[in-house]
Amino acid sequence: MSEPRAAPKPRWESALAEAKRLLRAQRGRLIAAGLLMLVSRLAGLVLPASSKFLIDDVLGQGRLGLLVPLALAAGGATLFQAATGFTLSQLVGVAAQRQIAEMRKRLHAHVLRLPTAYFDGTKSGELIARVMNDAEGIRNLVGTGLIQLFGGLVTGVVALGVLLWVSWRLTLANLLVLGAFAGLMAFAFRKLRPVFRERSRIQAEVTGRLGESMGGVRVVKAYTAEAVEERVFGAGIDRLFANVRTTMTGVSAVTAGSTALMGIVGTVMIVAGGRSVLAGEMTLGDLVMYVFFTGLLVAPVAEIASVGTQLTEALAGLDRIREIFTRATEDEGELEREPVERVVGEVAFEAVGFEYEAGAPVLSEISFRAPAGSTTALVGSSGSGKSTLIGLVLAFHRPQRGRILVDGRELSALRLRDYRRHLGAVFQENFLFDGTIAENIAYARPEAARAEVLAAAAVAHCDEFVSRFEKGYDTVVGERGVKLSGGQRQRVAIARAILADPAILILDEATSSLDSESEALIQDGLARLRQGRTTFVIAHRLSTIRAADQILVIEGGEIVERGGHAELIALGGRYRQLHDRQHRLESDRFVNPGEDFTPEPTPPPAATPVPPAERL
Repeated sequence: MSEPRAAPKPRWESALAEAKRLLRAQRGRLIAAGLLMLVSRLAGLVLPASSKFLIDDVLGQGRLGLLVPLALAAGGATLFQAATGFTLSQLVGVAAQRQIAEMRKRLHAHVLRLPTAYFDGTKSGELIARVMNDAEGIRNLVGTGLIQLFGGLVTGVVALGVLLWVSWRLTLANLLVLGAFAGLMAFAFRKLRPVFRERSRIQAEVTGRLGESMGGVRVVKAYTAEAVEERVFGAGIDRLFANVRTTMTGVSAVTAGSTALMGIVGTVMIVAGGRSVLAGEMTLGDLVMYVFFTGLLVAPVAEIASVGTQLTEALAGLDRIREIFTRATEDEGELEREPVERVVGEVAFEAVGFEYEAGAPVLSEISFRAPAGSTTALVGSSGSGKSTLIGLVLAFHRPQRGRILVDGRELSALRLRDYRRHLGAVFQENFLFDGTIAENIAYARPEAARAEVLAAAAVAHCDEFVSRFEKGYDTVVGERGVKLSGGQRQRVAIARAILADPAILILDEATSSLDSESEALIQDGLARLRQGRTTFVIAHRLSTIRAADQILVIEGGEIVERGGHAELIALGGRYRQLHDRQHRLESDRFVNPGEDFTPEPTPPPAATPVPPAERL
């Protein structure tokens, strides 16, 4: 798992720092939106303010000349408020969606640059949820939510000033009620924020499991495990529901408190306001206007409760986003490393040791040299460390001990992106994207001409099966290449590596999904591909590596034997044992093709350690 860049800040502090960055990025738009909100809310004060003049002057004193001006002022202000409100929603809505898009792109780019170890311990569905769902929450931060909060505060402050001017005693009584409610809201939001954060985490987990079950649907059906997946997914949904129920209870409590607040304030106004009018301390117009402006004061408080919930959820999403941004990418400090213009292909391991978990070594004291243009084959039992060694060559991992040299330069000191441009790989489980066959081959070099793509495909003998498709190389392969057989996918992957024209080539069981006839054709293509390239081959079919320049036999994370095929056969050690067992298995299947043959498990003989001088 990748390490954080530095000691992480408290979650709320990290989220607020990210929020400030987002607000700075849109400050021009937000300032304009704030000004629009200000004039919109001020225009909204005209109608309630006109009630005093209508009751006291027009109706009370018969000043009919004020009636039309009052009506025009109230109507005009209302229309202006509607126009500014529409403009405001468009302005901040676009700003919010732009920020969401930019956040998703930043997050996606950062995730792709994280070390391979991070993906080994994190579900892809969980990462998808973080990129798509958590970023959505910032809409409430840089969109209508924050602007509404600002507008509510402006309206509340102006309304409070008017209320104090009309009756400061009555207003102080109402402020006591509002203060108590504000304290309850602050307490509720502090409690709800971690619950919202937990909801995002649960939702990401459930999404991840859903993605796994959909991607592995053939395995699910093959083992009639639908009921198992239903239970696992159902348990996740139940946890999500329990969380949603908790947040709904909290939000409902805040909403109910807002309603109760309106009732309490209304009761105070009826009693105290009525007495003030009867005592001559207020006119009827004053009371009506006071009621309207009290609504303008209380409504923002209720609005703050709603917006506060949205902002709390947005900050919870930012917490999780910041969690990813604080993880160091594998190319961090790239500019300080040496640029790689050209790779000849000489690779050397010097006393390399590696472990995924502290105290559990996977590779120990691995030392060998692969000259430029040579082929090095790796053999050994499953779990011996072959794929880990290949991962080190691909710079997916970095050794804890020793060093890896490429053309005499330490790999850890080279620019990662420059180095990987000179690599090509064909894995045992080849991944194809949901596009055409031609697009998947060209993935290594998107700028390649169509003729180059077809030439690479011809070397990999793709023509044989592509010609059977109506659309040829423009046939869509489906998600993960599901419309192609395993052997067909492997040929496409080999063509992709051929087109990349790499200096260092990795073949991890590159022919494992092919039948004998197809393998014979592919071996010819691979032989041409290996010419002039440093090649590392992992192969369980030992017949495919007879021509390798050197064969490394790895057991228990150590090189126990090394040499050419004939040399290792003559040695009579672990390689000879693997070769003879495989030869017996293939011979038995040839003689009795209808029978399965499973060799009796016999413990491997004690491996003859490679002398230290030979290891180098």
